Amino acid sequence: MKSILFFTEDIDFKLKEKGKIRQWIADAIKGEGFKRVGELSFILCSDAYLLEINKEYLNHDTYTDIVTFDSSEDEDTIAGDIFISVERIQENAQKFNVAERDELHRVIIHGVMHLCGYPDKKPADKTKMTAKEDEYLGKRNF
Repeated sequence: MKSILFFTEDIDFKLKEKGKIRQWIADAIKGEGFKRVGELSFILCSDAYLLEINKEYLNHDTYTDIVTFDSSEDEDTIAGDIFISVERIQENAQKFNVAERDELHRVIIHGVMHLCGYPDKKPADKTKMTAKEDEYLGKRNF
């Protein structure tokens, strides 16, 4: 669990319930059949910071709420860097009329599910991804 890390870049943001979030993430990864969590870093940042990541590494000149980089080396281990725009989370929470905490958790688990092998580009994949997000959001016990 110490391998699930949280950082901030370019913003002043305090993530609450880190220990509970770590356990929830670890449980989700195990629920997907993986044996262990390698180093998994969540970088909470501004729109501008994530836009630069999106441009530099993915050649996308668009704002997004999340960018996930997989650094897993073993089939049974999850590892990677997940960049999340807190500004996008706040805006999307208003847009979808949900609590910011719930939207943040949805995006966190979305990134984890990408690392577990779930794509979301095609409509059928997006439907499955949303179902996985809903499943694990429903399993939060905090």
